[in-house]
Formats: sequence, structure tokens, C-alpha cells
Amino acid sequence: MKKIGILYGWERSFPDAFVERINSKKVKGIVAEPVQINKVMQATPSGYDVIVDRISQDVPFYRAYLKNEAITGTAVINNPFWWSADDKFFNNAVAIQVGVPVPKTVILPSREHPTDTKAESFSNLAFPLDWEGMFEYIGWPAFMKPFSGGGWKHVYKLESQHEFFTKFGETGQLVMLLQEAIEFDAYFRVYCIGAKHIRVMHYEPRNPHHLRYAANHKVSDALLKQIEDYTIRLNVALGYDFNTVEFAIRDGVPYAIDFGNPAPDAERGSVGDENFEWVLETSAQYAIERALAHQEGKDNLTWGTFVQQSAAASAAAPAAKKAPAKKK
Repeated sequence: MKKIGILYGWERSFPDAFVERINSKKVKGIVAEPVQINKVMQATPSGYDVIVDRISQDVPFYRAYLKNEAITGTAVINNPFWWSADDKFFNNAVAIQVGVPVPKTVILPSREHPTDTKAESFSNLAFPLDWEGMFEYIGWPAFMKPFSGGGWKHVYKLESQHEFFTKFGETGQLVMLLQEAIEFDAYFRVYCIGAKHIRVMHYEPRNPHHLRYAANHKVSDALLKQIEDYTIRLNVALGYDFNTVEFAIRDGVPYAIDFGNPAPDAERGSVGDENFEWVLETSAQYAIERALAHQEGKDNLTWGTFVQQSAAASAAAPAAKKAPAKKK
């Protein structure tokens, strides 16, 4: 019996419906259930062929559990090793490499010293930083947000240098991004499952939360196709099985604004009935596909092309040191 589990926190409508949808299909040899953990022993599997992760970004214990599952052969959606290594600043660099437009962005050291460090810990950091150079590059208005955070926590829209320094002083030990503000004509949020199934959702982030999906932007079919293409490029490169990508459209150009959302909102009350039904059915079908393709004791994770190409280059490189020739 192939077993699919879902690991989740406070959300209810999606996890419960996900389990019910898979089981209702009555696929021979496939069963779904909420993940149950009563102990975690190193290199010992807990019996799941596939686990959909909805919560480990907030619970380090779960992330460690999922890595242990992955190394014993579980197909974890999304790859917990990549998710741990990922951040929004690096994602932007990958986007540029695969030809997806992104806002101009710089990364900033934390305003306060991280715990267990002192001034001498920053011997390689210039003081003062080249603030004028950064401000000239980014321009105003700008957004400041955590380089590894999610949602809308600690996000500031800034209109001036004075406002920047005021808000930067409130960020404590957070490492922040300063990013060009894209004044957009239209905005889209895009579900991507399996790096091939796409759901483009009209979205308006300036609306109250419960009305953000109540938008209808008038754009061309060609632009929507471009958004789909960019979404696939990003998820193939990053290796995400379940993700959302947000695009701000300025002068006909879709800029990827936020595309590291591996546990995206999927609650019916937030996304609406039609979007909920799409993500429910598509994710259920994809989880079944991964369970049927599961190979016992093998690496069943998805790895993005960035990691694959790096690994291939490393494997192909000649050894740094060769064994000495034997004497005749």
C-alpha cells in the first residue's frame, strides 16, 4: 500500500479536503491521511511514500523530521533540503539567470548585531555602507522586506531616504532586502504544481485580504502565456513541486515579485471556491502520481536545474589531486 501524508498546522479546509479527495478516487494501492508522528529515529522511515509539507517553515522539528523521511526515500513536497537553503535574494539571482524579469534588489546586513556577535565580527563590512549608491540603484518608492520571510510580515513601502532609515531602525536582527517598487497596472498570483500545472489567478494586493482575488485585469492572451512560461522556468530552476509566483505588470512586462511560497495559501475562504477546487484536484492528482512513481529506498525528491547543473559540473570536474603514479 502506497501512503500519502499531509503535514499541516492551523489550516483545516485544504488538508481535510486533500485527504478526502485522494481517498475518494479509490486508486488501487493508494491511501491518504494526516501525518502522525510519535517518534523520529535517525535513518528510520515512518512509512509514508509521499508527504505534502504545509508547516515546516514555522516548525524546525518538522523540517528535521522531513529531512529524515527524505533520506529514507519519501517524496517530500517540497524538497526540505532546498527549502532550507532557499531565500528571496538568491531566488532573484536565479530568476535573472533563467531570463525572468525581477525588480532591482539589494540585501542589507541586520540593523542590530546577531546574538553572540559583536562589532569585531564584522571586520569585512564597510562602515558606512554605500547607502547613496544603493538608493540611486533602487530609486524611490521602494519596498523593504525580510530576505527569507513569508507573507506580509515586516514589509515596508518607503518613499524617501529619511523614511528608510526610520523603518530600518525597527528591523532588529532581521536581514532585509531593499527592492525597487514596481508601480503595476495589473497583478497576478499563479499556482504551480509539479512545475507543469498552472493556475493564473487575477489578484489585487492593495485590496482588503478577503477581496484580493476579486480582481479582473484586462490583459492579452500573449501576456498570460508569458506569465505561464516564466512561472514554469522559475519552478523548474528552483525545484519546487508546489508553489505560487506573483507577477506585477508594468508597461506590459511581468516582473516576478515573490516566487518562493512553497506552502502557499490554499484555504477556501481566502482563495475562493474555483481556485480552491483547482488546487485541491491538481495537488491530489500530483500526489498520487508521485506515489505511483515512488521507488523504495531511492532519492524521490525533486531537485531544480540549478542544483542538478551544479552537481553535474562538480562530478565532471577533474579531481583536484591525483593519486601518485606507482613506481616501476
